[in-house]
Amino acid sequence: MDFKDFNKIVIKVGSSTLTYDNGRPNLRRIEQLCRVVSDLKNRGTDVILVSSGAIAVGVNRLRLPARPKDTKGKQAAAAVGQCDLMSIYDRSFAEYGYVSAQILLNRDVIDHEDRKTNVINTFNTLLEYGAIPIVNENDSVSVEEILFGDNDNLSAIVAALVEAQGLIILTDIDGYYDDNPRENPDARLIHEVTEITDEMIENAGGNGTNRGTGGMRTKLEAAKYAAAHNIQTIIMSGDDPKKIFDVFDGYSIGTIFKGK
Repeated sequence: MDFKDFNKIVIKVGSSTLTYDNGRPNLRRIEQLCRVVSDLKNRGTDVILVSSGAIAVGVNRLRLPARPKDTKGKQAAAAVGQCDLMSIYDRSFAEYGYVSAQILLNRDVIDHEDRKTNVINTFNTLLEYGAIPIVNENDSVSVEEILFGDNDNLSAIVAALVEAQGLIILTDIDGYYDDNPRENPDARLIHEVTEITDEMIENAGGNGTNRGTGGMRTKLEAAKYAAAHNIQTIIMSGDDPKKIFDVFDGYSIGTIFKGK
């Protein structure tokens, strides 16, 4: 089954895709992403958007010299940035006739069966109403014990919860390489992966940019989790959101990780 046949997908977009190096929102890219998601909705595909960027946007809005390292600083930045981010999304989706809905999650919601059921019901009802759920970790109140830790893994968990067939992770790299392309110019892009091994995850490296928390390692972890739930994952560059259409048109974009 290919993406063109999927009727429900999750798209995860990272801070490096949503913001400039100075932390300000990349409005053109966000608007392009909203246009693509809206057109996928027009064709009959349900889309859940998992969006990072709250802390990065909050840091800029508060005019902080750098991303806070302490929990309370991150929480404050997230609280401010989440408002800005949702305002941008809401205006952009409204241009195409769609309503956006904010869902902030902590891990303890997923770990308790009754709370998990309520979350699933909320997702399903929003999709039934034609809304576009926008998900983020509840950074403003999260502590270590209830953290997902990154939105890559959160996106895979959300995809499993809503029984999506596909997960698209937009990032600042073209896909999964056999070596670090920033250090090795001969690194080769791998277009299809049928099995994610522990060795691949171990060798994938750690954090990404200074505006986010996820590197390739967390993306492989997310793809592995998704595959275990028979969900196909594509890791691709978010520089041009219109390329998501190419995925649905059957072109080989980024790296696809097959489900089981």
